[in-house]
Amino acid sequence: MGSGKSTVGELIAQRLGVSYRDTDADIVAAQGREISDIFVDEGEPYFRELERQAVTAAVAGHEGVLALGGGAVLDEATRELLTGLPVAYLSMDVEEAVKRVGLGAARPLLAINPRRQWRELMEARRPLYTEVARVVVATDDRTPEEVAQAVLDALELKNA
Repeated sequence: MGSGKSTVGELIAQRLGVSYRDTDADIVAAQGREISDIFVDEGEPYFRELERQAVTAAVAGHEGVLALGGGAVLDEATRELLTGLPVAYLSMDVEEAVKRVGLGAARPLLAINPRRQWRELMEARRPLYTEVARVVVATDDRTPEEVAQAVLDALELKNA
């Protein structure tokens, strides 16, 4: 959440000369409503199923750079699907998250006491992120361009 995965993903795709896709955007397009609305109207389990389906379809049908929503790794089948793929986990601390996104109301899982909830989410998710990631790249105090290059370097991918 707020790590810059969309911006960095687009930069990496441009540098590699491939297309970019974001599974959160796929869900929004298919549902015709924002993710926060899906959470409110249908609940998190319903959204997680949509997310699992979107990730499965994207991994099967997309050969460029793919950005996944922050909770996608909660699903065991998704983690298995990502095994062996060149996955980068963009890490940051809570202070960086506050600077970037303010931890505001558009984030349904952070509606009450956002700093504490962000920390709790990260404590639960960090091991899952590192489980599927081939590389971990810190984004704190870095520009998107610097992060994109760090990901390319860490994954040993060459610019187009």
